[in-house]
Amino acid sequence: VQLRESGPGLVRPSQTLSLTCTVSGGSITTARSIWSWIRQSPGKGLEWMGAITYSATTYYNPSLKSRTSISRDTSKNQFTLQLNSVTSEDTAVYYCVRGADGGLSRYDYWGQGTQVTVSS
Repeated sequence: VQLRESGPGLVRPSQTLSLTCTVSGGSITTARSIWSWIRQSPGKGLEWMGAITYSATTYYNPSLKSRTSISRDTSKNQFTLQLNSVTSEDTAVYYCVRGADGGLSRYDYWGQGTQVTVSS
């Protein structure tokens, strides 16, 4: 299974960050699979942002829930992150991952990560 993130590397403050994860070698609708977005800000640990399951159920980090939306396009085998009203605090490397054993806290496949900088 391979995952690849795509999207803009620079986003202006107050705008919406949108990233897409394209999955190959496996289907996002495979039973019991779950697909997450996580990020790592400079000097900080990994932060789980949210996930979408094989059946399109979504879960969000409570601290980001009001600004986050995750959706999918099964025809393209992609899932997408939208983060609204970004600030410099949202500058990070963003990863899409597959949950190991269908879970939210361990991951068995990772994208290479994409740097997103929030700056005017």
